[in-house]
Amino acid sequence: MTHLPRRLFLKNTLATAVLLGAGSAGLFRPGWALAAEWPKDAFSAKKLDEAINALFGSSQTSPSAAIKLKVPTQAENSAQVQIQVMADMPNVEAIAVFVEKNPSPLVAQATFAGAEGYFSARMKMAQTSDVVAVVKAGGKLYSARQNVKVTAGGCGG
Repeated sequence: MTHLPRRLFLKNTLATAVLLGAGSAGLFRPGWALAAEWPKDAFSAKKLDEAINALFGSSQTSPSAAIKLKVPTQAENSAQVQIQVMADMPNVEAIAVFVEKNPSPLVAQATFAGAEGYFSARMKMAQTSDVVAVVKAGGKLYSARQNVKVTAGGCGG
């Protein structure tokens, strides 16, 4: 008989007790536990400019070399395309990732308060398209883009 199930049980019991204790002590407030308001209009937009406008109130972005977009130039698995956005600029407020030719261009959006401008995720792409990162910093919108070729079954061509 192995001790792994007992250890796992004890670990889970302790974690649950800590969470219950923190909750009953008032350390969790509903506003902290819930996600920010869902940007429904931005996610339901069908065109890139409409999605950016619905999310940020403007679609006017300036290209910036301070935004590093790390995404493969060829996606072998369009269901899991790794992306990293690094914004080397002060006062980063938000980072959003768009795929221009997806049925819904907005893929993800993260809001920051006092953190470095870094975002990493996996996304799904419908077809070969430009991936656009939009960074809101100091009240202005900046962007970087890269074309990603989606290949069927990982075969280039």
